[in-house]
Amino acid sequence: MENVYESCPVFDNERFLLRQVRREDAGELLEVYSDKNALPFFNSDNCDGDNFYYPTIEKMESAIDFWISSYEKKWFVRWAVIDKSSGKAIGTIELFRREWDDDLDGVGVLRLDVGSSYEEANTLHDIFSLIIPPAYGLFGCDEVITKVPIYAVERSAAAERFGFVKTDSCLKDKNGIYTYFGYRKVHR
Repeated sequence: MENVYESCPVFDNERFLLRQVRREDAGELLEVYSDKNALPFFNSDNCDGDNFYYPTIEKMESAIDFWISSYEKKWFVRWAVIDKSSGKAIGTIELFRREWDDDLDGVGVLRLDVGSSYEEANTLHDIFSLIIPPAYGLFGCDEVITKVPIYAVERSAAAERFGFVKTDSCLKDKNGIYTYFGYRKVHR
């Protein structure tokens, strides 16, 4: 498989297309990242205080610029999730291989952000089915983790249906303290 940081792959199924995020996505993604009902489902663990709430086009463009720059630095990949029925970006997926001194070293970390109207079990499952199978090869990992808050009923149903199981393992923060919990993992 090609190096994900040399050539970002595109994935699609009947409902969705995943492709690397572009600056031109800012207007559509502004609807997602300014959606206060979607905000509680975004995973901002270890993101230096960023909670992914972008209420202006300038903040959204700045975030996209950072995502593109992070890809160039090989920190993570951020795909836009395109709803094929509307042709609009309805969210993003971030994936990276975690290199850290804790129980979850070497796993793929998946962050899935969608607008609140897409926070539905079947929709989330369809998106998981596009990105998780190739994630193992793309990021050289045997496990993928994703955060599922206890109140995220639809996300929990989608994760369970896909085979994610709860883990008691926590992630260390940048100070080496076990701070982040609420993760589920799925094996290759």
